[in-house]
Amino acid sequence: MKKSFLANLAAAALLSGLCPCVLAASNSDAAPRVFGRPVGLQLYSLRAQFGKDVPGTLDKVRDLGFKYVELAGTYSLSPEKFSAELHSRKLEAVSAHFPFERYRKDPEGIAREAKALGLKYAGCAWIDHNKDPFDETTCRDAISVFNKAGEALAQHGLKFFYHTHGYEFQPHGNGTLFDLLMSETNPKFVNFEMDVFWIVHPGQDPVKLLQKYPGRWLLMHIKGMKDSTPTGLLTGHSDVSNDVPLGTGKIDYLPIFRAADKAGVKYYFIEDESDLVEQQLPQSLQYLKNVK
Repeated sequence: MKKSFLANLAAAALLSGLCPCVLAASNSDAAPRVFGRPVGLQLYSLRAQFGKDVPGTLDKVRDLGFKYVELAGTYSLSPEKFSAELHSRKLEAVSAHFPFERYRKDPEGIAREAKALGLKYAGCAWIDHNKDPFDETTCRDAISVFNKAGEALAQHGLKFFYHTHGYEFQPHGNGTLFDLLMSETNPKFVNFEMDVFWIVHPGQDPVKLLQKYPGRWLLMHIKGMKDSTPTGLLTGHSDVSNDVPLGTGKIDYLPIFRAADKAGVKYYFIEDESDLVEQQLPQSLQYLKNVK
C-alpha cells in the first residue's frame, strides 16, 4: 500500500473518531458482508485514480479488503488484460455497466466482453434521453431495448439489469414511469440494481420499492447522502459533494438492508463519486462492519 494512501486512511480514521492503527488493521480483513451478502466496490468511485494508474489503483482496492468489484469501463485496457489485472490481485468482477445504445445495437458484443471479464451481470446505468423530462415514449423504447438485450444475454448465461437513476419517477397513470418500466420488462430477462441515493433523490422510499418488487432487485449501490442535499428532484443529477460516507447524512440504511435481504438482493456495491473518496471509503467500510 502506498504511503500517500495510508496517510489518507489515517486521516479518515481521525475524522471518524477511530485510532489510525485500529483502522489500518481493519483494512487487512475481508470486506464486510451485509446480512450475509458480499459488499464490493463500484470502481467508478476511483475513476480519477484509474485514469492515472490502473495497477496502483487496483492495489488500493485490494488493500482495502475488497474481493468483489463492479466495473464501468476498463480504462484503455482490453477486457482480457483488465481481467488479468483483477485476477492477479484476487479481485472478482461480478457486474459491469455498458452504454444504452450498445444494448440496442450490439448486445452480442457486450456478451463477449462480459464473458471475457468473467461477469455474472451486465447492466445499463443511464437511458439516453434528449428530452427533459424523461417521457413515456423514451421509457417504452427502453423497455423494448432491455427485453431484447436481456434475452440475448441470457443465451450466454448472463443476467441483464437496469440501474436506477432518479429521472424514471415521472408521474404516469396511477404511479410512475418506473412502475411502467417494471411492469413491462420481462422478469425472466430484466433485473434491477437499486442505487439508494438515486431512489431518495427523487423523493422515493427504497424500502417500499424493495417490498413492492421483490425478486427484481439483484444488486444495490450504497452511498451516503449529505443532510443538505435537496430531494424530490427528477433530474438524475446531483453534485458529487453530496456523496458522504455510509452511516452519515440523511439515509438510514438499516431498514433498507433488512428490506433488501427479504427482496433478494445478492450483492451490494459501495459507490462514492465524491472528490474525498479515498478518505470516505474506509469510513463506509467501518460503518458496514458494525451493521448487525
